[in-house]
Amino acid sequence: MEQHNRSPLHRKVAENKSTPIQTAKPIPVARREISPPPLRRKPQNGTSIPTTPAGPAGPHKDALQKPTASVTPKSLKFLHDQLKRLNSELSKDANEEEEELVFSDQGLITRVLDMEEEACETPTIYSNVVKNKIMVYKRMTVAQWKEERAREIAKEKAARAPTSDAPAVKPDGPPKPIETGLSPEEELALLPRLYTAIHDLSQHGYVTTIPTPAEIEKAKSGIEASKGWEVCDRCKTRFQVFPGRREEDGILASGGCCTYHFGKPYWKGRSSLDPKAKREKKWRCCDENIGDTSGCTTAEHHVFKVSEVKRLAAVLNFEKTPDNKLDSPISNRPVCIDCEMGYTVHGLELIRLTATSWPSGSPLLDILRYSGVYPQDITSAIPYSFSSSQLISQTKGKLRIVDSPATARTLLFSLITPSTPIIGHGLENDLNATRFIHPTIIDTALLFPHKAGLPYRNGLKMLMQTLLNRNIQMITFTEGKADGHDSEEDAIAAGELVRYQVGKEWEKMQRAGWKLKNGVFEPPTEGAGKGGTESKYERIVVGVSAGAKRNREDMES
Repeated sequence: MEQHNRSPLHRKVAENKSTPIQTAKPIPVARREISPPPLRRKPQNGTSIPTTPAGPAGPHKDALQKPTASVTPKSLKFLHDQLKRLNSELSKDANEEEEELVFSDQGLITRVLDMEEEACETPTIYSNVVKNKIMVYKRMTVAQWKEERAREIAKEKAARAPTSDAPAVKPDGPPKPIETGLSPEEELALLPRLYTAIHDLSQHGYVTTIPTPAEIEKAKSGIEASKGWEVCDRCKTRFQVFPGRREEDGILASGGCCTYHFGKPYWKGRSSLDPKAKREKKWRCCDENIGDTSGCTTAEHHVFKVSEVKRLAAVLNFEKTPDNKLDSPISNRPVCIDCEMGYTVHGLELIRLTATSWPSGSPLLDILRYSGVYPQDITSAIPYSFSSSQLISQTKGKLRIVDSPATARTLLFSLITPSTPIIGHGLENDLNATRFIHPTIIDTALLFPHKAGLPYRNGLKMLMQTLLNRNIQMITFTEGKADGHDSEEDAIAAGELVRYQVGKEWEKMQRAGWKLKNGVFEPPTEGAGKGGTESKYERIVVGVSAGAKRNREDMES
């Protein structure tokens, strides 16, 4: 009776009581963990309320911290021990030149801390990085350690050294006169002491052998297979060249405009307020950080440069200086040369060739193939006449023009022999542009080497400013045209640097005990001067001009 009188609501409640609990759907909010409040509550009865960890983040963090606290000092000590072992063994056998490779005690500690700082950049594999370094230096020999230190020192010097177009000191005051204390004939007699040996400089751009016809054919096949695709020498973009112009639109190169930085990169000095701050690498043309922009200058076309010898020979092959039968006054005269190059559909080609006499600096040859930078120069250039006895024009604005670089090379060959000293700065560029191989050269880029060694080189402009306090290659504007590079000026400048070095060489010879009597350089007697023995000076020909006839084999060896 009682059950019959129950209402539907009561019956529903009774059914729910008999239903299993596991079928109920709990509210999701009730199961979500609640973050603890930011401030700890004070207990009401004076007892602390135990709390549970919020999640697995705590134990995971402890697991990372535990090895770092226990393994790091021990690992660093092992690393320091291995570096100390290598450094000690190196210091035992180090000569005067290798002393800079040896760390001081504090420098060794700093080196280890720097390694640890690098390893901290990847904290998840920190221990593995340190342990791997320990094993590397544990297995390293002293010779390998010496090579590694030499590379590090060279890199540091290169970072500290100014770039080739950044003089360390700007000219202040009048130009320095060159006083060698010798007559022109005596300067000529000392010139062989400054000759540059090129037999071991092939890796730095010097060509010593003429490419064979088979090599040239292989290069031509490669050019044909590439279908004109090149890499831009300025912005490094790939583009296609059309030497005969593209038929559909007549363009010479694809890829549109070229955006690039025309200046060279340099390292900005550290701030005096924060000497440990990271140095920034910037462009000298616009002072922007490298990587910030694609360029500050825009040109109409992309351009390319060919450096491979076989490809250069495919356009115009190399030739060795012929054995000309010249009169004595001409054959004894050193020649300074400089070339101006320009971008064409065949790469970087010869535009202007200038030759001057040394040490007077008087012009011998100044001719052009295209006449150069501006179109109006082509129309004003005077065609060269082989019947004319005068090789140069009396005015700078009227330069003689020839039809090809091969013709310009022939004219230069008429002035020199294999024994004629060729003087210039970065001569491998001039020789390769003119496509000739010459055994007797003086390259001022190698005569005044960069402190970081090859392939780094000091610029001609910087050398003239720092050594002779003279400005060259200054940009001036004449009738809306910018004039800044003159091959005649650069050729004379290279000759002036050689005269400067001849004076320094004579000072060194005098300290060694050399004497000049009646125009003859007399070597020091046995034991005179520091290290002055006769065998050391056997190669010096005293009283004979620098252009004396010698065998080609003697000059190339």
